[in-house]
Amino acid sequence: MSAQFRANLQRLMAAAGLSIHGLAERAGVDERTIRGLLAGNKPHARTLHRLADGLGVSADEFFVQPTQLLYRHFDRVTNPLVDEVVESQPEVFQDWTEADFDELHSRFGTGGPLTREGVLESARRMNRKREVIDKLNLLLETGEANVLGGIIDLFYEKIGLRKEET
Repeated sequence: MSAQFRANLQRLMAAAGLSIHGLAERAGVDERTIRGLLAGNKPHARTLHRLADGLGVSADEFFVQPTQLLYRHFDRVTNPLVDEVVESQPEVFQDWTEADFDELHSRFGTGGPLTREGVLESARRMNRKREVIDKLNLLLETGEANVLGGIIDLFYEKIGLRKEET
């Protein structure tokens, strides 16, 4: 496993004040497994998710550059209403990933931080974009992929973008 994974695992353990034994108990993982990971072994997906749950983070936190965490913290401080809106309307944020929340926190409204309405509007736009992308991905797996590709090419031309040469 990468040195970044090991460093992040150690950092997260330290931040939570957990020893190998403490993390093993909290995550339901054998201590030998954690020692192996710290020595460079690659985790199984189930182990990775158990560790993340035990540490109270998302699994992608193990693979984030520590410098990105500074931006994430800044964005969360800049847009404090996001957490309030998420708490008051959790149905809007179903199935969101940590990356989705990072993107939402990094957005700005006119003149500064997002308002409550701005948070909801941004979240709805992000959800709609995800729905459209999911539909496009499904359509690209059908016999209509060439037709869809042609339609997208027409839109590119309409707004003045050039098709990439393949």
